[in-house]
Amino acid sequence: MNSMTGFGRAVAQTDRYNILVEISGVNRKQTEIAVNVPRSYAEWDAPVRSIVQGAVSRGRVGVSVSVERLAEADGSLQLDENKLASLAGLLNRAADLAGQPMPLQASDLLRLEIIASTAEAALSPEEAWPVVEEALKAALKDFTAMRAAEGANLKADVLGKLDTLEQFRLSIAEHAPSVPVRLREAMLKRLAEADLSVSADDERIIREVALFADKCDISEEITRLSSHFDQVRTLCGSSAPAGRPLDFLCQEIFREFNTIGAKANDSTLAHLVVAAKTELEKIREQVQNIE
Repeated sequence: MNSMTGFGRAVAQTDRYNILVEISGVNRKQTEIAVNVPRSYAEWDAPVRSIVQGAVSRGRVGVSVSVERLAEADGSLQLDENKLASLAGLLNRAADLAGQPMPLQASDLLRLEIIASTAEAALSPEEAWPVVEEALKAALKDFTAMRAAEGANLKADVLGKLDTLEQFRLSIAEHAPSVPVRLREAMLKRLAEADLSVSADDERIIREVALFADKCDISEEITRLSSHFDQVRTLCGSSAPAGRPLDFLCQEIFREFNTIGAKANDSTLAHLVVAAKTELEKIREQVQNIE
């Protein structure tokens, strides 16, 4: 079981560059991957995204790749002649159409990356990719390890709260059979207070109690709760992503407790149901953090 929250960072180095990769993850119902790479290395986006997608199944994951020139790297400038020739051709055509010259400043060449540092120009995306991939996988390893550690803590917390829910379920199951008995006693007491002498074995009393017992029978809900709890334990022990099925089970468990509360017609059962639903809400909050 993994959390959706995590962070990983790694650095790999070429002869003149540092490649820094940082990966962070937060909660999301679906998978969302945001990749941020330098504009000059946009072609890294797809392979970075593909590698990360293979490691996560839920949550928002942000990946940042940055390229830093080492301090001792050569800082001289280089001219991109192909870009300059293309720009010059466009400016000449524009000047002909406008009937006036279109001067080109050095600042324009820098802004359009026609003049750039030789250190930056020397790092081609294709040649640097193996180094980027190395840093990415190292950062992803740290990221995954942190998510696993967080997931272990979430698992322990969910199972602890599930044990509390199981105690509520057992208390409800133990108390439920006494509800029709108390109803019969209450009916006989009210009849006696009204000076109506009716035997406890009277067919009408037996029929009313039987109808009430049928309406407030919660044995099926108790059984389904036990089954749902077993499924939660199984999912918590699995290595597969469990967030979505756990979220679904929480909804089903809530529905069963809701039905018990509606059928109960008993203050003790009502209090137990409220307490159980409060504990279940804590589990649901934790499940929102699970991959």
